[in-house]
Amino acid sequence: MSLSSEEKLRADLAALRVERPAESAEKKGRARRRNPLVWLAVATPVALGIGAIALRATPVTVAPATLTDTAALGDAPVLTGSGYIVPGDKVVAIGARVPGRVERYLVDDGSIVKAGDALVQLDDREYRAALDRTRAQLEVARANLRLAESELARGTELANAHYLAASELDIRRNKVEVNRATIHELEAALAQAEVSLEYTILRAPTDGVVLAKLKEAGEIAVPGGFAGSGDLVRLANLHDLRAEVDVNESDLSQVRLHQRAQVTPDSDPNAHYAAEVVKLYPQVDRQKGTLKVEVRILEPDGKLLPDMSARVAFLPDVPAGGSANRQAILVPAAALRRENDGRSYVWVVDDGRARRSDVETAGLVGDRVRITRGLKGDEKLVVGTPPARDGVRVSVVP
Repeated sequence: MSLSSEEKLRADLAALRVERPAESAEKKGRARRRNPLVWLAVATPVALGIGAIALRATPVTVAPATLTDTAALGDAPVLTGSGYIVPGDKVVAIGARVPGRVERYLVDDGSIVKAGDALVQLDDREYRAALDRTRAQLEVARANLRLAESELARGTELANAHYLAASELDIRRNKVEVNRATIHELEAALAQAEVSLEYTILRAPTDGVVLAKLKEAGEIAVPGGFAGSGDLVRLANLHDLRAEVDVNESDLSQVRLHQRAQVTPDSDPNAHYAAEVVKLYPQVDRQKGTLKVEVRILEPDGKLLPDMSARVAFLPDVPAGGSANRQAILVPAAALRRENDGRSYVWVVDDGRARRSDVETAGLVGDRVRITRGLKGDEKLVVGTPPARDGVRVSVVP
């Protein structure tokens, strides 16, 4: 076979050959691994991108902490909360002590009464009749006693003259003792009848205001009953008014007994009443995570009514040497963060990096928070989206 024929045959066989893709890719991969310039070309842009991301600063919005005199703050509250006005002695339910028909009410809803004032008049005719009957029986018993004493005196004379047997004299003495005992019994019954007649008028046990009349005139009133069914009038003492408010467990360190407070009713936001913390309930509400606190209003007036909603502000202690030379640190409320366990902290921007700083608070002053520990008063604080971690590089957004 000539050379040209061989070359032609090889060319025909090469045209018929099919190259497998996997084999081709494998060859190309081996070629890349053998060529380091290919890897350098791929790794260089990736490394540059990672470096750019690492050097890029997180944009944040900041606001300054301010240092001010406490004298300019006045009585800035350390804690505030919403609650309700309640009587100090709760609500007094006044019911009938003797059965009878309600003849008439002597007061109306909202009437202000003094201790001893008449509230309700029951039908007293039956009790007056019982009182008159007992008095008549007592008169009969006293008449019988006088007769028995006369008979005993005559019997004693006859017995001394030996005209009356000793046994007859003993009978006359016994009759005198029986009549005396009957008089004592009827005197007790008379006192009971007088008390029962007095109970037909229901009177106020203390000063207060009538909250509600629970029955109508003509209905039958009976003592006791289930769930207060025998009650006729509900009375509240408005001379001892208090406000109840629920305080979160994380804020209990700001409240203590005898602490100064201020109560502002929602019905009149311009009215402020001085108050004092008088009760911390002994058990926390597990579901709400709050403790009920009670403050007593020192000088209540007629504008305050039971169950009225109100705002309670707990005030700080007054320094012994005055507050004119003392300073307070205030930060925007948006800068304050809180952990799940209640601890507070802020993000401080220092030398282009965000640093976390734990702080202690002392209530709101307008739209700012008072800080008692953790800041100096000249820091810049993150108020927008917080940084991802402590120490991250940040840039301040104007």
